[in-house]
Amino acid sequence: MAAATSDLRVDLLPSDPLLHVLSFLSFRDLVHADRLQSGVSWFCLFTQTYRDLGRYVQFYPTLKRSWEQLKSFLQLRCPRMIASLKEGATEVELNDIEAQIGCRLPDDYRCSYRIHNGQKLVIPGLMGSMSLSNHYRSEVLLDVETAAGGFQQRKGMRRCLPLTFCFHTGLSQYMALEPAEGRRMFESFYPCPDQTAQDPSAIDMFITGCVATTGDITVSVSTSFLPELSSVHPPHFFFTYRIRIEMSSVASPEAACQLDSRYWKITTSDGNVEEVQGPGVVGEFPVMTPGKVHEYASCTTFSTPSEYMEGHYTFHRLANKEEVFHVTIPRFHMVCPPFREPVVRTHKPSASFTPRRDDHDDEFCDGDGDDFGDLRGINMAALEGAWCPRHI
Repeated sequence: MAAATSDLRVDLLPSDPLLHVLSFLSFRDLVHADRLQSGVSWFCLFTQTYRDLGRYVQFYPTLKRSWEQLKSFLQLRCPRMIASLKEGATEVELNDIEAQIGCRLPDDYRCSYRIHNGQKLVIPGLMGSMSLSNHYRSEVLLDVETAAGGFQQRKGMRRCLPLTFCFHTGLSQYMALEPAEGRRMFESFYPCPDQTAQDPSAIDMFITGCVATTGDITVSVSTSFLPELSSVHPPHFFFTYRIRIEMSSVASPEAACQLDSRYWKITTSDGNVEEVQGPGVVGEFPVMTPGKVHEYASCTTFSTPSEYMEGHYTFHRLANKEEVFHVTIPRFHMVCPPFREPVVRTHKPSASFTPRRDDHDDEFCDGDGDDFGDLRGINMAALEGAWCPRHI
């Protein structure tokens, strides 16, 4: 029986291989291609698309790919958040917003909002959530119309457009649309409370993570700076860190173990070292079995520009309590992000003294004081070597 034959047509290919084929084509190739099923030529379609999005050609591929990767992640982790994303804004809408606020929006911002115009004002927020025992933050990505309504002209925040908003804390991340009051054009920042001045200072948030594996157990650490709980004067920088302890799913059942204690070595920017030991983690003594994951969060406050923490957990085997071993906690840095102060200060603050503690612990450690009176910013280039690598 003769095999049936049919013409091989590009438009019948599934989307993934079709996109792969088209990725090798240039604009000239598309211009000379055949017509679409709708009767519109590839050239006409390209012309229409270029007229609409051509100003964003250098940003669109990266931003479109990033949005798709983000939605793929959300589909697995938080599908309801995808439903909160709004359809993209039009060029006319973005032009109207620029006319309303009297400032130009950066092209990469406009391009991203052409794809998705922020979120509906719901929880959880697309820009991340963080929870402690008595504090919760969830930041919503604002649509451009809502953002324009919060455009700032007050002293200390002139020409700043809100990007995010948290219903629980009132915190917003802002973008400076003009180089004013010490800010660079189009930089993003969080306003930070300043207890000795009317004008706010600006601190940029950063998040970093580290991973270390000891035998069958992997420990990963991520940190988050909380600008809403921090201040420049007095120097009080609040961080939270989340630790994930995981036993490999292919570990032997005989490898099951229980955490007994923790040990921390805390090194300050001036070289002072503190050592802290205590039972369990946040009042718990997790049992680890193959495939088991245990996560917990804690917090710390610093008065010095940078510190890092490292240490180990002590475990014992369930099958043999005499078999005790250490599991490495990778070194993770908590560096005070760059901040800028108003030119005029009411007065210089004195050195600050702050305690450090783990959530649900009764142990306190003294922080190191530091005079920030003459500090006018931190050069992040000088701190590049302190960034925490993703894997150790």
